[in-house]
Amino acid sequence: MDLAFTPEEQKFREDVRAWVAEHLPKETAHKVHNALELTREDIQGWAKILGKKGWLGYGWPKEFGGPGWTAVQRHLFEEECALAGAPRIIPFGPVMVAPVIMAFGSPEQQKRFLPGIASGEVWWSQGYSEPGSGSDLASLRTRAERKGDKYVVNGQKTWTTLGQYGDWMFNLVRTSTEGKPQTGISFIVLDMKSPGITVRPIKLMDGGFEVNDVFFDNVEVPAENLIGEENKGWTYAKHLLSHERTNIADVNRAKRELERLKRIAKAEGVWDDLRFRDEIARLEVDIVALEMLVLRVLSAATSGKNSLDIAGLLKIKGSEIQQRYSELMMLAGGPFSLPLIREAMHAGWQGDFPGGNPTLAPLASTYFNMRKTTIYGGSNEVQRNIVAQTVLG
Repeated sequence: MDLAFTPEEQKFREDVRAWVAEHLPKETAHKVHNALELTREDIQGWAKILGKKGWLGYGWPKEFGGPGWTAVQRHLFEEECALAGAPRIIPFGPVMVAPVIMAFGSPEQQKRFLPGIASGEVWWSQGYSEPGSGSDLASLRTRAERKGDKYVVNGQKTWTTLGQYGDWMFNLVRTSTEGKPQTGISFIVLDMKSPGITVRPIKLMDGGFEVNDVFFDNVEVPAENLIGEENKGWTYAKHLLSHERTNIADVNRAKRELERLKRIAKAEGVWDDLRFRDEIARLEVDIVALEMLVLRVLSAATSGKNSLDIAGLLKIKGSEIQQRYSELMMLAGGPFSLPLIREAMHAGWQGDFPGGNPTLAPLASTYFNMRKTTIYGGSNEVQRNIVAQTVLG
């Protein structure tokens, strides 16, 4: 196993770094480096810049309009974007639903949906979790009844991330109650502007509205929006979730946030505390170990060997690391990191006080937000069971 990058890969990294430095808006990078709230315009603006370059679908093969990069090139691209302060690409379109459409969609569906995803013009949302159906996704109850050339959808989805911005949604719906719960699920895509859809934002502790409830009241969806075969949606969902769990690991963002943690520790006078330095060192070791795990997968993919089925492992460790660095930032900031006043997070008002540091304003918000990481994408408890069965035997 060779974990060293080739001269060609290093050149690729340098080219990406130079391009990102030239095209990434400085204000957006400032917000990302300081964990300030990103607007829809910030997020989608960067997506459109990447789309124009042909890099929003950076993991896509050339036949579908992607750059056709190797696994190592994709990793280097993600790392350079994260370290530069680029917004994280919203994964629902280019990373999650696009591979499903490529693998299981018809040629007509591919021509219809993929261009809008690749350009960043169309914002996609995910319709998976429901009240009472989170980690046990097979128990979902949102119903789609076939009536002629359309499906009529009724039910509710919840925790729909940034669903208030969604143009389209990919949705798991129940089309049959016969047999095992997994066998009666279908995968459909629907226009969020369809009559009968209501999006209700859920107010979080920091006053933000990152997640939503989405209600379906006799929503008519053309039958041509069914992806693949009816009642085969569980198979497609597993294909998609492997992409999500790998994406959740997000080792490159962890490397960027580690540097932010060090900046905060130095600014707040705890950098010289040996016990606190020990905690930072432990975190850094875990991030390096996670990166080595990612590179093992890349090495296997590059050599043509079968990579380990470790999406669950990446998700478990990556999500725990995200929680840990947010905890250490809170500890470094002390009392100045506690306020959860939305206006304060925008203004950075702690800087007006003696010893105050404006970078501390969003820390409480980040801390509470990161508590979700071990739950979404399949809870870590469930992932450990999967790893025990598929990896350990």
